[in-house]
Amino acid sequence: MESTRQQKISRLIQKDLGVIFQQESRNLFDGALITVTKVQVTKDLAIAKVHLSLFITKNKDGLLENIRHHAREIRHLLARQVHNQLRIIPELQFYLDDSLDYIDNIEHLLNKD
Repeated sequence: MESTRQQKISRLIQKDLGVIFQQESRNLFDGALITVTKVQVTKDLAIAKVHLSLFITKNKDGLLENIRHHAREIRHLLARQVHNQLRIIPELQFYLDDSLDYIDNIEHLLNKD
C-alpha cells in the first residue's frame, strides 16, 4: 500500500515525465509517441518504476532499450523541472506497459466472428 506522499510524488513524476517525453521524443526517440501510464515510487523514494506505452513504432523493445540508455538524461531533465518539490530525484527504471495491446487483442478476439 502506497503512502499519500508516495502517491503525490508518483503523480508529480508521471506528469512531468509526460511533458519531457512529449518535448524530447522527436530528438531522442525518432518521433515515437510515448505515454507514461503509471509510476510507482519505493518507500524510501529512491527508485521510481515508470511504465510506458509506446506507439508509432514497430520495434517496441528497441525503443525501450533506447529509453533505458537515455535514462540519465531523462532523470536530469526531470530534476530540472521538480527541483523545488523534491530534494532527491529517484532513479528511473523503465518498463513496457502492454495492457493496451492486451485490451486490443481481447476486443479483436471478441469481434471476430
